Amino acid sequence: MTRPLLPPLRDVIARHGLSASKALGQNFLFDEQLLDRIAAIPGSLKGQNVYEVGPGPGGLTRALLRAGANVLAVERDHRCLPALAELAEAFPGQLRVIEGDALKIDPAKEIGGPFHILSNLPYNVGTALAVGWLGGDTWPPEWLSLTLMFQREVADRIVAPAASDAYGRLAILAQWRSHAKIAMPVHRSAFTPPPKVMSAVVHITPGEAPEGVKMAVLEKLTAAAFGQRRKMLRQSLKAVPGALDALEPAGIAADRRPETVTIPEWCALARQLG
Repeated sequence: MTRPLLPPLRDVIARHGLSASKALGQNFLFDEQLLDRIAAIPGSLKGQNVYEVGPGPGGLTRALLRAGANVLAVERDHRCLPALAELAEAFPGQLRVIEGDALKIDPAKEIGGPFHILSNLPYNVGTALAVGWLGGDTWPPEWLSLTLMFQREVADRIVAPAASDAYGRLAILAQWRSHAKIAMPVHRSAFTPPPKVMSAVVHITPGEAPEGVKMAVLEKLTAAAFGQRRKMLRQSLKAVPGALDALEPAGIAADRRPETVTIPEWCALARQLG
């Protein structure tokens, strides 16, 4: 299949008078080779369904379409819609664009089958979206993998091991039933405009969910504990009914601090609370 000849992304942006919106957390990527590498992280996307949040002028979208994916893209910025419409014309039947807020959209309902999520996430909503995709009691999820660009600090928090400075609630929610790794660091100079911080692409795939552990219970425990992470568990878990009584049966000493508690231990505690 012959790939359509597309104008350089910089030319598209100039023609449509686009600029990155700070209010929407936008930073554009122009490097086609870098974008192709990101699109390749989950493996072959030929004929696969892909969900993308915040495509902007369509840099990553191009790479996904070139890889043969069928893309559903959600974009809040109406200024970017004409550029995305041009991409939809260039790749007939491969791209559908929804104008809206991704925090209010259920991709599983929109796509109706298994899908990958790949996105250069807007910085201001990236963590909230990821936590939402990782949540819920139904497992495995409809998504097959998450390949997401974050600020490097957030990426480090997602993949952090226990007892490290970055370890906390986000690491536990990302790793208790999934496999998370940093797939690629991305230098700030790759973006336009360059953000103040470095970035990284995180790749997450579903794993086995531990028996008898509910997401809602784990969220409640970790929110209480890491909301007061410098305090011992006997103090920080007071607000969670039954948590202090469940520590000993779970094999966790009450004088430990939350960052020393491993993910299997958090799961054991959550299991005690049903």
